[in-house]
Amino acid sequence: MQSSQPELGKKTMTSPDLRKDRILILDDAPENCLLVERILKKAGYGEVISTQNPETALEWLGLSGDPKKRRPVSLLLLDILLPGGQNGLDLLRQFGDREELADLPVIIITAIHDTHTLESAFEAGAVDYVTKPFDATELRARVRSALRLRHEMVQRRRREKDLEEITDKLSEAYQTLLRVSRTDGLSGIWNRRFFDEILDVEWKRANRSEKPISLLLIDIDFFKRFNDTYGHQAGDDCIRKVASVLKETAKRAGDFAARYGGEEFAIILPETDEERAIVVAEKVRAKVVELQIPHKMSETSESVSVSIGVATGKGNKNDMNREDLVRMADESLYESKAGGRNRVTPYSTLNRNDS
Repeated sequence: MQSSQPELGKKTMTSPDLRKDRILILDDAPENCLLVERILKKAGYGEVISTQNPETALEWLGLSGDPKKRRPVSLLLLDILLPGGQNGLDLLRQFGDREELADLPVIIITAIHDTHTLESAFEAGAVDYVTKPFDATELRARVRSALRLRHEMVQRRRREKDLEEITDKLSEAYQTLLRVSRTDGLSGIWNRRFFDEILDVEWKRANRSEKPISLLLIDIDFFKRFNDTYGHQAGDDCIRKVASVLKETAKRAGDFAARYGGEEFAIILPETDEERAIVVAEKVRAKVVELQIPHKMSETSESVSVSIGVATGKGNKNDMNREDLVRMADESLYESKAGGRNRVTPYSTLNRNDS
């Protein structure tokens, strides 16, 4: 004896629950409505409603009248000839711009065996048609096919919506991951790797625009002594506070502050000449002093201070590249440290031999 149970490992087809479908019939003849209702209810469809009044149908569909009277409909059986000389196709065309009716299949009811009329019905959005007098088997088959189409459309839209939500979440996660990969974990500002990328981009931009670009290299004075004296936790806190000063000072849209390494930081200032870059550097230096972080082992100040080197260049100079800009800022920083620290040194003031 064969078992009626489905075989394990095989997918079983699930049919939509007919009791959950509401079918609306709009026909000018009450006897037609009663006949279709009887056929569909006998086929197991849970709720079949009918009307001969187009206004009532529009109200149930939510196209007119009180929105509270709207009754969600799974399928519409629509007669072409309606009371008062109205045309069902004109009614059907009203559905086209209504998003809430996008998944509503419409079967045209017609006694007109005219190819042109049927073609107009399909162009207006109908999915099928049935002819009068009704054949019960044909009617059930066409209704079943239309509802299956609707269920597939609804499921497809749900899958599309789920896919959009998943895509949005993945995009958000990617942006978060990208930001994390570019951010220095301790200081909270951009890291060295991202600094290199941005400097390359900004140097090329300066080369195209023939506008100046400036670079500040910043070093916390006697930081190793600070760490040894106050501990690494205090050192980490010091780095975070200095980083916050950089972030607050370099706040133009194109300005870029990064942790360069250890106790060193960098600020890229696009479209900024040396004079303006010195102003920014002095602001950074002064604000760090204003933090009043005690540093009893400093030979320069009683509180934490920074030394800064400033370099400015133009991307259109054939004898200069972005590595030269970094080298110039580094030499300027070295001069600031050698000259007593807690100071700003622009590259143009260095005593150097260019020959």
